[in-house]
Amino acid sequence: MSTAVSRFPHLRQDFAASLVVFLVALPLCVGVAVASGVPAELGLVTGIVGGLVTGLLPGSSLQVSGPAAGLTVLVFEAVDTYGLPALGVIVLAAGLLQLAMGALRLGRWFRAISISVVEGMLAGIGLVLIAGQLYAAAGLTAPASGVDKILGLPGAAADALGSTEALASLAVGAGTVAVMLLWRRIPGPAGVVPGALAAVLLATAVTLAFGVPVATVEVQGLLDAVQPPGADAFGSLGAGVLGTIVAFTLIASAESLFSAAAVDRLHDGPRTRYDKELMAQGAGNTVCGVLGALPMTAVIVRSSANVQAGARTKASRVLHGVWLLLFAALLPSALALIPLPALAGILVHAGWKLIPFRAVAALWRGHRGEALILVVTAVSIVVVNMFEGVLIGLALSVVKTAWEASQAKLEVIDKGAGPLQVYLSGNATFLRLPKILDTLESLPQDRPVELDLTGLHHLDHACRTALRNWSERHSTPGTPPVKLTETPAPLP
Repeated sequence: MSTAVSRFPHLRQDFAASLVVFLVALPLCVGVAVASGVPAELGLVTGIVGGLVTGLLPGSSLQVSGPAAGLTVLVFEAVDTYGLPALGVIVLAAGLLQLAMGALRLGRWFRAISISVVEGMLAGIGLVLIAGQLYAAAGLTAPASGVDKILGLPGAAADALGSTEALASLAVGAGTVAVMLLWRRIPGPAGVVPGALAAVLLATAVTLAFGVPVATVEVQGLLDAVQPPGADAFGSLGAGVLGTIVAFTLIASAESLFSAAAVDRLHDGPRTRYDKELMAQGAGNTVCGVLGALPMTAVIVRSSANVQAGARTKASRVLHGVWLLLFAALLPSALALIPLPALAGILVHAGWKLIPFRAVAALWRGHRGEALILVVTAVSIVVVNMFEGVLIGLALSVVKTAWEASQAKLEVIDKGAGPLQVYLSGNATFLRLPKILDTLESLPQDRPVELDLTGLHHLDHACRTALRNWSERHSTPGTPPVKLTETPAPLP
């Protein structure tokens, strides 16, 4: 025992933390799998791989990986479009792409992504997730698209009010959310139990005790659920799947690396090595793809629980994978007792936490452009789809940056006699060209003009060409000429 303690000085803290993380991860793994339209066991498989594979690799020592609510919508769409056998191929390709990006040292570049785009992405995911799980909580089938899910909610509510079974199912889901919200306030040792687990256990006990007619998790068995993709799965995919693979890769990588940055702020231990963490995520997703399981990301809920429980090394996250494996191997039948509306309630709560209400309010007060990017990204994900919504957000972020960088000041000085003196300073780009030309074209045609460009830091091709054309028009026969002063590159 003394030898073990000397080799693993933090074993006691890591062991206790691993149990806490296991209890937090268990209902989330199952809930994410069911919401993604795949067997519940596949969520446990991804959690196991996140512990035993990614957990052993270098990168971030304390963040925990597994199936995440942030990828639920994307996985559901992929399974619905290409089928469950294709999921393994998509996850495998995404994992290999992550490995390549990590090897090329691209992990650190994910920190350059606008935080408004990332938060908008999570908000859009949260909105679609909440809308879809409200149908599941009532035992109804949700529409396919995000817009239809939201627009169909009033009709679904009317259908639920006319069905005793739907109302009972909704009551279980609402009760689950209520328990999760109130559980932290319970004093004494009971508060140590994670709220999600307590909510599921109570919902299961109530439905069994009172015979509430609700649907429960379907159990296939761990070995039956794991189906590695065969040659048919590889051959049946066309070029259209490439966008889905890229979306899986970018979103999983961004969520993992932003989670790593957040976890680093929670502890004083070793900092995350982003490129190695990206490769660790890639290795985990590669294994998940081979097993036909869900994709993984680093999950902030489990990671923060790990830190708060006193974890000191990566042993805690590895041990949490061991506990998930033991549960899946020894107690798989226990999954069949879990009511589906309870899992829907957990994911409604998770989706709500993905929506950054405080961040939107803070941005609106101080940076309205960033707030607009966040909202447009979220709405685009709901209206269009995940991948294109993120691209729209990134495009808006680039345009906003270009607009802010293009600050050009045009000053006209009229001394009453002699030429008009026009000073142009700052960065003259095509984004500011309409305002510059409006000012120049409003100058009197019967006065000579001296246009001084020496104060410009940057003059792009569009502005250079427009200024040249304006000077030629203003210098037509019968009008005073335009005198240009600029460095370092004169107008042609």
